[in-house]
Amino acid sequence: MFELFNYGFMQRAFAAGLLVAVICPLIGTFVVMRRLSMIGDTLSHASLAGIAAGMLGGLYPLWGALLFSLIAAIGIEKLRKRFSQYAELSISIVLSASIGLAVVLISLANSFNADLMSYLFGSIIAVNALDIYIILGLSIIILVSVGLFYKEFFYMAFDEEGAELAGMPVSGLNVYFTVLTAMTIVVSMRVVGMMMVSSLMVVPVACSLLISKSFKNTIFLSVIFALISVVIGLFSSYWLDLAPGGSIVLTSIFILIAVLAVKRIFRMQ
Repeated sequence: MFELFNYGFMQRAFAAGLLVAVICPLIGTFVVMRRLSMIGDTLSHASLAGIAAGMLGGLYPLWGALLFSLIAAIGIEKLRKRFSQYAELSISIVLSASIGLAVVLISLANSFNADLMSYLFGSIIAVNALDIYIILGLSIIILVSVGLFYKEFFYMAFDEEGAELAGMPVSGLNVYFTVLTAMTIVVSMRVVGMMMVSSLMVVPVACSLLISKSFKNTIFLSVIFALISVVIGLFSSYWLDLAPGGSIVLTSIFILIAVLAVKRIFRMQ
């Protein structure tokens, strides 16, 4: 059963997958609490434009994805200030711009090939050593940042106006948090795929919200659910020759259904 670990590509896939399973729900918990679930889809489309730009300009695609997603993250926060009464408009505007730019760049680069498909839907054989170094480096930055600014992010997730009145630099922290979210998207897309990375940020958090008793417990349980989803998803993708991103996300959906069913059974007793 475990002979798949004899292959270097599976070792790299699991290393990247386990890092993703920690980072996605960690950031995703704050994203969900702030009711910004769509920001993952927006930044992932911006990263697609970056991948296409990287292919067009001869740049390593993940660097292009990181650059474009960071620009999109800052753009979202700038537009949120402009449309303070309609903050969700900023996400829709950047999403529309990202999709349009991605389509144009893909057509210019003539790059809708197997490599681009691996970024769209994830690929266990496409994760290389450079990907691991990038994923590890960005993951460390995200973990350290959340550790340093946990109290501020927690306060802002529940009462942004109160945090500002308390003297916190809310504007700067918002930009920084959105940048961390962009990094999370880039970290995750090689394994899960750009089209499904938002699901891994949200679904494990939804599972944990059903049974958790506190915010920290929500983070802990969501990471556990994500780890289970990634491990089962990668095993099934190898043995059944399935797309890893789809396998991971479907596993997390099955876990959500199971948690809902168990909770309903206990409620009926």
